[in-house]
Amino acid sequence: MSDVKKLAVIGAGQMGGGIAQIAAQAGIEVVVFDSFAAGLEKCKALRAKLFARAVEKGKMTQEDADAATARISYVESLDAISGSDWVVEAIVEDKGVKFDLFGKLAQMFPDENVVLASNTSSISITEIATSAGDAASRVVGMHFFNPVPVMKLVEVIKGMQTSEQVVSRTIALAERMGKTPLPANDRPGFVSNRVLMPLINEAFYALMEGVAEPEAIDGIMQLGCAHPMGPLRLADFIGLDTCVNIMHVMLEGLGNPKYAPCPLLKQYVAAGRLGDKTGMGVYDYSKK
Repeated sequence: MSDVKKLAVIGAGQMGGGIAQIAAQAGIEVVVFDSFAAGLEKCKALRAKLFARAVEKGKMTQEDADAATARISYVESLDAISGSDWVVEAIVEDKGVKFDLFGKLAQMFPDENVVLASNTSSISITEIATSAGDAASRVVGMHFFNPVPVMKLVEVIKGMQTSEQVVSRTIALAERMGKTPLPANDRPGFVSNRVLMPLINEAFYALMEGVAEPEAIDGIMQLGCAHPMGPLRLADFIGLDTCVNIMHVMLEGLGNPKYAPCPLLKQYVAAGRLGDKTGMGVYDYSKK
């Protein structure tokens, strides 16, 4: 059983909000930090909507929904997460930003029992841990999948410095949250994106080269390969900019040109067509 009583989530986006939600449902006190007040308000409103929907569908009682809601607090000051005994970072997939954050977290949480986890989907946990200095042994990869309340997997990544005890505690926490933790070694993209992103990238090449229209590419992968969502639609859902960032991490880390992002994918990003979050990606969501 996990020993976590208070968990801090850094980042109030889709991933951070989802992590906060499942932690609160598991009986853990949660504090969500984001420097943008609008982001916190959006996160709070979405949690209320999702809890209400769960009650309506009979998946939660109103009492349980109210209790989970009461366990989540939202703060605009990083200092306000002090007192937490576990931290999960769920911010932008950018090395520099993450390294800077983990340097600060190491200073904020000198207690050797506080775990500093990253929800990164591709960046080296060993490198992130190095930025945490003496706290390196407490840094671990805890990669949730979107949408967090629905997806069962948590990819657990051990950096070279990560202690076995921290890995064991991470597995226990993931299980307490109702997830299935599976270990992956610290290589660029880990397992999930190492396999998924080249598939998405190849779908963009198929689109760029006129092999088929987007709906046909996605439909063929759904109906012919039993994918729940086509690769182009999935890329929009993930965020095309995030896909490019992950491809660059793998290209840099593995040194193989096959991981270079497709020119068409990069063009979409340059044009600001990032997918669901901007209302336009491969598909147009502005009318929904």
